[in-house]
Amino acid sequence: MNWITNYVRPRINSMLGRREVPENLWVKDPESGEMVFHKELEENQYVIPSSGYHMKIAAKERLKFFFDDGRYELLESPKVAVDPLKFRDEKRYTDRLREAKTKTGLDDAVVAGSGRIDGLEIMAVVQDFNFIGGSLGTAAGEAIIHALDVARQRRLPVVLFAASGGARMQEGILSLMQLPRTIVAVERLKEAGLPYVVVLTNPTTGGVTASYAMLGDIHVAEPGALIGFAGQRVIEQTIREKLPEGFQRAEYLMEHGMVDMVVSRLEMKETLARLLKILLKEPVVEVAPESEIAPPVPVPASAPQPHA
Repeated sequence: MNWITNYVRPRINSMLGRREVPENLWVKDPESGEMVFHKELEENQYVIPSSGYHMKIAAKERLKFFFDDGRYELLESPKVAVDPLKFRDEKRYTDRLREAKTKTGLDDAVVAGSGRIDGLEIMAVVQDFNFIGGSLGTAAGEAIIHALDVARQRRLPVVLFAASGGARMQEGILSLMQLPRTIVAVERLKEAGLPYVVVLTNPTTGGVTASYAMLGDIHVAEPGALIGFAGQRVIEQTIREKLPEGFQRAEYLMEHGMVDMVVSRLEMKETLARLLKILLKEPVVEVAPESEIAPPVPVPASAPQPHA
C-alpha cells in the first residue's frame, strides 16, 4: 500500500475541493487527431461529428440506439461448456473469459434482442468486438443459432450486426464447427420466408465472413469498415502483388459488388426499417425533408373564387 498515493493525496484533494477527472472525458479521432468530448460522441452514436469516422460501439449501446425509444427484450443465450479443450497459451482460457466478462459485462461476444424499429418488430443480433475481438466460439455460435430459431418461431425478420476477428482459436475445431451450424440456421430462416439482413461493421473478418456474415438477403456496411477473410499483408505475400488503395474497405467492396449499400450509423435505423418493410411487402411511408416540402401558394384576394 502506497501511503502517500492512497491516503495523503486524496485528503489534500478533498481539502482543496479538487475533483478527479475521468480518463475517458475526451476521445481522439483516429483519422484527424481531433479531440472530441466523450458526451458529445456518445450522443452522436459514437460517430465523430466532424470527420464521420465510426468508432467501435458496445453491443448493448448499439441496441439502445437502434430500437425505438431504446426499448428491447434481451434474449437469454443458451449455456455451453466453458473451456472444453482446457486451452492455455500465455494464460489460461478461463482467465481470458473472466477478464472479458468483467470488462464488457457480457457472457460472450454475441447479444440478441427483439424490439421495434419504426414500429416493425424484428430480432437483432449484435457481435461485440470488445469481447475477445468478437471471436466466434461455441457460446457465440449457440447465441446466434438460438436467436435465428426464435425469430423463425415468432415470424420475425433478423438484422445481424457483424464485428469479429474470426474464429476463436482457444476452442479449435469446436469453433470452426460454428460456421456450418450458423449457416444451417440462416438457411432455415430463409426457407421460412423471413428476411435476413447483415450489417458489416469494422472489422468483419475471418471465419465470420466465410459463413453467416455473407449470406444476407441484403448486405449493408458502415463507412470505412474493414471486411474480408485474410488480412491484406497475407494476401500480398501470397499473390506477390501490391493491392489497390482502400482494398477490403466497405466503399471498395460496394464498387465491386460484394456490399449492396454503405450507410452511416446515424441513418442505419431508418434505412433498415425501409428495407425490411419492402422485403416484407409492407407499406413504406416516405417523408420528405422539411426543405423539400413546398410552402402553400397564397391566393390573391382579387383571384376568381371556385364555384361551390
